Amino acid sequence: MDVKVLDRAIHTESNDEELKKPSREEAMDAVRTLISWAGDDPEREGLIETPKRVVKAYEEFFAGYAQDPVKVLGKTFEDVKGYDDIVFLRDINIETHCEHHMVPILGKAHVAYLPKNKVVGISKLARVIEIFAKRLQTQETMTMQILNTIDDTLDPYGTAIMIDAKHQCMTTRGINKPNVSTVTTKFSGSFSNDTDLRQRFMQLTKG
Repeated sequence: MDVKVLDRAIHTESNDEELKKPSREEAMDAVRTLISWAGDDPEREGLIETPKRVVKAYEEFFAGYAQDPVKVLGKTFEDVKGYDDIVFLRDINIETHCEHHMVPILGKAHVAYLPKNKVVGISKLARVIEIFAKRLQTQETMTMQILNTIDDTLDPYGTAIMIDAKHQCMTTRGINKPNVSTVTTKFSGSFSNDTDLRQRFMQLTKG
């Protein structure tokens, strides 16, 4: 399925789910159930407040569902005094959660775009990455979501993104390979068509 179509489907599903979203107490009951299933007593002293803490943590982990990345990129600037080169952000920390196991994915993102008519505050680019990271994700989908949002909203000559991250569903469980890093890249427009520009981006990611 096309990623943009998938995004719309997820958005529609999210709106439907908001109507029947469990209450905070129901969420805490679910945590108590998991504690019991794990083999412990949710009523013992050390765990009595855990459901409340977990629910509060989940509100932070998944805050991206309540935020609109397009709106974040909405305020742009056209007066750049003739600047016509790439805008590049390196080493943006990423903390997201695997949608298959709900465990952390930790790493860094590098993103660049070649402005056509407008630029956006650099903090807004980092904010867009954070919004998509604060959702249940696969790294491949997140890579495409970020690139498509920048392309659709800023309409640049081209966009480039690289994400380099370690998945705890692989490093702390399963095959237990702690040093394996997953790298995803995607290029559009000028970055896709111009080999020199793409190589320049790749070189910049190395500092």
